[in-house]
Amino acid sequence: MVRKLLAGFGIVLALILLGLATWEPLLATRATAPPARRYDTVIARDRWGVPHIFGRTDPDVAYGIGYAHAEDDFSTLQEVLAMTRGRLGAMTGKEGAQTDYVVHLLGAQATVDRDYDRQPADVRLLLDGYASGLNAYARRHPDEVRLAKLFPVNGRDVALGFVVRSPFFFGLEGVLGALAGGTPLPAEQAPLDAPFGTPLGTQPAENGSNAFAVAPRRSTDGWTRLVSNSHQPWRGGVAWYELTVQSGTGWHFAGATFPGAPYPLLGHNETLGWTNTVNRPDLIDVYRLTTDGGRYRFDGRWRPLERTRVWLPVKLWGPFVLPVPKTVLRAIQGPAIETAHGTFAIRYGGADQLRMVEEYYRLTRARNWSEWQAALAIQGVPATNFVYADATGRIAHVYNASFPNRRPGFDYGRVLTGDTSRDYAPGTVPWAQVPQHVDPPSGFLINANNSPYLASGPGSELAAQPPLLGVERDTTNRATRAVELMLATPRIGEAELEQIKYDTGVSRRGWAAKWFADLLAVDPRGDDQIAHAQALLRQWDWNFDGRGPADGLAVLLMRAGQAWHYQRKPEADPREELRKAADHLRDRFGRLDVPLGDLLRLRQGHVDLPLDGGPDVLRAAALWDVDPDGRLAVKHGDSFVMFMAWDSQGQVHSRSIQPYGAATTRPASPHYADQAALFARHATKSVWFWRSELARNVERVYRP
Repeated sequence: MVRKLLAGFGIVLALILLGLATWEPLLATRATAPPARRYDTVIARDRWGVPHIFGRTDPDVAYGIGYAHAEDDFSTLQEVLAMTRGRLGAMTGKEGAQTDYVVHLLGAQATVDRDYDRQPADVRLLLDGYASGLNAYARRHPDEVRLAKLFPVNGRDVALGFVVRSPFFFGLEGVLGALAGGTPLPAEQAPLDAPFGTPLGTQPAENGSNAFAVAPRRSTDGWTRLVSNSHQPWRGGVAWYELTVQSGTGWHFAGATFPGAPYPLLGHNETLGWTNTVNRPDLIDVYRLTTDGGRYRFDGRWRPLERTRVWLPVKLWGPFVLPVPKTVLRAIQGPAIETAHGTFAIRYGGADQLRMVEEYYRLTRARNWSEWQAALAIQGVPATNFVYADATGRIAHVYNASFPNRRPGFDYGRVLTGDTSRDYAPGTVPWAQVPQHVDPPSGFLINANNSPYLASGPGSELAAQPPLLGVERDTTNRATRAVELMLATPRIGEAELEQIKYDTGVSRRGWAAKWFADLLAVDPRGDDQIAHAQALLRQWDWNFDGRGPADGLAVLLMRAGQAWHYQRKPEADPREELRKAADHLRDRFGRLDVPLGDLLRLRQGHVDLPLDGGPDVLRAAALWDVDPDGRLAVKHGDSFVMFMAWDSQGQVHSRSIQPYGAATTRPASPHYADQAALFARHATKSVWFWRSELARNVERVYRP
């Protein structure tokens, strides 16, 4: 009898395991491939492995972008594509399934289904070309494909990736996390550490950047200069990938892109360039709904709350995937969430549209300020600063955002009443009202994820904007320090700008001044460790250049301060943070005065290099993993850096650098970490934008 029971149990278990192993790929739908086409594409890899992609047409180039990126980081690209299908959980487990839930919650697939065929024909051809490049790589390397029926992909998959990732650059994860966790909404919808997976990873709140533009009248030589100094993760779905593109129809651009994007997202062409920094306007309105069962009240009527049942795949181990049911809700204002504290609907800037797909493409093809402005006026990119420069000497900062229409008399920074249209105005503020700061008298512009009211110095700053736009007013040490340095440098040439960009100092006039004063004011209460840490900290020279004995201790404390300051949280307990920093250094190194370069490391494979800089300084090392040896392996901060300049004749020149190399997930590649040594010592390499330059520096040329 026992044997029969055990045998029966074994059969049931086997059937369950068989079901878990087979349901997800069986139910997954294989997408339709783009129409067959012969792509005329050539890829030239330079000495650093960076792809220079040539094509007869723009779709030919896009095909090469997809193929080249897959050669260097196919694994990450597949995660992005799985996300667009709502299948990331089947690949990466619980965190991926949480991201899949967000994709369903935002209704991204419905947006693409409705709007994709309305996109201009040249944009759809570009997206299909990119998808075809990915498909070609997958066909030729089936052993690298991580998920059944993921390929082929098509242009709709590519477009959906834009729709779902865009709102997480301005803090949507903070609001979702607060509502799901029953905690107060963050101030001005500030980012929070996401308690669930997002399309930008688990710490999108830390994404930032620096940007610097210098006009000819401020420069030493009459050149126009622009620095792109993005701060993104060094690995993953929003890590930068460098490339140069050139088609026979006039598309010529050098810069960087994200996995899943069919063109560069920032950089320069012959006549103009731009970079982006994360801005943090209040673009999110939250409404408390009055509900009764499956309906909610709006303007005196009861409406059905839209409910959709979805199944989230959660990889357990090996081939086994658990199906988890979830229900996604939608009200007139937007996606809705049921919590223990009520049901809330969310309205956010730039929702339910995919115009950003066309906008970014038009930006790369713009030849002058007017064409570039016309592309921005599409208003598809929901939020990000654009800092611009061109061959005519113009510099500009566009505080780009899809500001929701709002009505006076309501506090949109708080939870609103969701049963009336009085506080709900559909639509977006017109482009003419988007703040722009063009050619300031000072001759320079900076942004470092700070208020746009600190950008160009006294007498040159942007005028205050209407409060209903929700423009942020807080700042960063990086911004305060950048303006200080710019003002202290009457003429800014190449060397001066490079020195400013790589500055490791902390301003005594910013938020950090109060934080370190509070740390030094802590009463040790007989704790020798805290007293010793304070004594060392008093020797600190307010610089993370790695030369002082207190730099290692100070960098840990700067990170502790940045964790609450940048996310607009209450100040952390200074005593507790002093204790944690001192304990880490004493426990792992046996001393408090650990040299910064011994503590802060760039690690990739067998490469292990010292770094300077730190959190919220212009030479940024924002986030790190604590390795078993106690050292801090940086994973976020200065990432893709590009120095762009137009000389007095209007000719463009550029240099760039990445923390690792072109092939960050291919350990066998010579370009896995070949840029690391340059990066660590503040050096750069040539972009080789022009064919004549590239011809002398080609590693290999091939047709994909």
